[in-house]
Amino acid sequence: MSKTLLSQVVKGRIEAGCDEAGRGCLAGPVVAAAVVLDPRVAKQLPLNDSKQLTASQRQQLRAEIESKAITWSVAFVSPSDIDRMNILQASFEAMRRAVRGLAGAPDHLLIDGNRFVSDEDMPPHTCFVKGDAKIGSIAAASILAKTHRDTFMLDAAQTYPGYGWETNMGYPTVAHRQALVERGPTPLHRKTFTWAPPAPTLFD
Repeated sequence: MSKTLLSQVVKGRIEAGCDEAGRGCLAGPVVAAAVVLDPRVAKQLPLNDSKQLTASQRQQLRAEIESKAITWSVAFVSPSDIDRMNILQASFEAMRRAVRGLAGAPDHLLIDGNRFVSDEDMPPHTCFVKGDAKIGSIAAASILAKTHRDTFMLDAAQTYPGYGWETNMGYPTVAHRQALVERGPTPLHRKTFTWAPPAPTLFD
C-alpha cells in the first residue's frame, strides 16, 4: 500500500471504509461499497484512489480485495430511486445498504466525503474529504464501487448500444450527450438530471 494511506484510523477498532461511484453520471445506478480490511492486509495491498488506477489495476485489486477482506459488500441504487430521492440522498442510501450487507456490524464507518446521513442501525461514522486517497479501507471501497458499477454499465451497453457506455460508463461526454439528442433517453437515464447538447462546430 502507498505510504500515504493509513491502514487503520484507531488501533483495535473494526472499521469499514465506505465510498460510492456514479454520482455524476447521466445514466445507470449509483453504487457504493463497504470494506473491512485487516490492517496487515491493507498494508500489503497497493491501494489507491480508484481514479488514479488503470482499469486493469482496478480489476486485479478487486479480486484481491474480495478474496482477502474480512468482509465486503456492494449495493446499488437505481436511476428511478435516484430520481425519487435525489442523487445526494441516493448516495447515502447506497452506502447504508452496503454497510447492512456486511457480515457483521463494524465498530465505526470511515466515509469518503464531507457528510453522511446515518440511520438507527448504522455504527458511528467519521467523514474524510478525499478519504479514498488517505485511508486503505476507503480506497478499497472506491475500487469495488467503481469496478462493480463499470461491469453493470458494460452489460447495459449491450442492451442499449449507441450511447458509448462501454467507454464513458454513463458520464456526460460529448458522444453520450449527442446520442441523447439523436436517440433520446433509455430507461436507465436519470430523468431529473439536466444536460446540455454538445456545442455545434464549424462543420455542422
